[in-house]
Amino acid sequence: MAAIMFTVMLALLLLGFPMMVPLIAGATIGFMMTFGGFGQMETLIQQLVAGIRPASLIAVPMFILAADIMTRGHSAERLINMVMAFIGHIKGGLAVSTAASCTLFGAVSGSTQATVVAVGSPLRPRMLKAGYKDSFTLALIINSSDIAFLIPPSIGMIVYGVISETSIAELFIAGIGPGLMILLMFSIYCVVYAHIKNVPTEEKASWRERARAVREALWPLGFPVIIVGGIYGGIFSPTEAAAVCVLYAFILEFIVFRSLKSRDIWAIAKSTGLITAVVFILVGVGNSFSWIISFAQIPDAVLGAVGINEAGPVGVLIAICVAFFIACMFVDPIVVILVLTPIFMPAVAATGLDPVLVGILITLQVAIGSATPPFGCDIFTAIAIFKRPYIEVIRGTPPFVFMLVLAAALLIMFPQIALGLRDLMFN
Repeated sequence: MAAIMFTVMLALLLLGFPMMVPLIAGATIGFMMTFGGFGQMETLIQQLVAGIRPASLIAVPMFILAADIMTRGHSAERLINMVMAFIGHIKGGLAVSTAASCTLFGAVSGSTQATVVAVGSPLRPRMLKAGYKDSFTLALIINSSDIAFLIPPSIGMIVYGVISETSIAELFIAGIGPGLMILLMFSIYCVVYAHIKNVPTEEKASWRERARAVREALWPLGFPVIIVGGIYGGIFSPTEAAAVCVLYAFILEFIVFRSLKSRDIWAIAKSTGLITAVVFILVGVGNSFSWIISFAQIPDAVLGAVGINEAGPVGVLIAICVAFFIACMFVDPIVVILVLTPIFMPAVAATGLDPVLVGILITLQVAIGSATPPFGCDIFTAIAIFKRPYIEVIRGTPPFVFMLVLAAALLIMFPQIALGLRDLMFN
């Protein structure tokens, strides 16, 4: 049964169907073969509806809406100006500013693609003018945006938390350490690159200019305070934090900054609705798919056949990293989380691994895969936004992919990088 399901899904995927179609086909075939026809199709529908029922999923459209408002407004620009005011003058400072701005906007939006658009659009011309190669610039923007998968809020973490029944609040807090570690690694590489290539520096900002930049960025910096501070302080849940972020984004861009007008509301709502619809269809169908493969005990059979159950905790973590990394090179990250997470959860439970650590590693792998050839989704976002050929976009990615893989290895060897802050806040 498993072979037929996955063969049909792969064939439909290769024929160019959107991922929801192979998932629906796979789930339908699984139900038919398990229950001998269409007699139990109502169970499929029940599982589909159950997949989108968890209240925590309300956070997904909320964060998407907040990101859409901020992408169209001035929040990203103000964050960029603040970072540039302090480190733009050092060797490699512009590149470091780009990575830091992606991290900050990721902490605001939770979306890698929104980060590519919001940060990449204004900073790429500045980096090219400063003397950076376009291949390096594009690779830096794409891979730095993937830090948004780790820094809360992260839509990938929300989906994983729902599927695996793991605390989303703990996942959010645990993602901060790895995200900052990756930012540090990227920053060191940027400085080394700038020295080797002898890239000129920007003019040093005065302390008055820095003070003004900080003052202008205080409003956007309220987003991570709301999310992390609110959750840690017990003021509200991740779902409530998402709703507060939407209200805050609306107040900022429509009232305080006045960057958006009432006529923009329809376009924002339409964009958010379309993205949310796709995500929720995937989540619902993914839940049906996960239920049928679990009911048929396919995960146990697959893991037993490849010997994962006997591999021990480190072996399971390495297997998870490899599987998610390869899958996200070809398929949308949310889909990969929906399909693969149920397969590996029995092994996670059997080896006693912390599901929060597993979630952070999975989130990191989907981040890496999103920026890795051949079909990483952020690559095609960059192609669409910057109008550059595929080869040019991927040419500079290998050093960044290496650093991201190194980060995954460090997390496996030193799990406290992720769990230390979680343990401090929740234990």
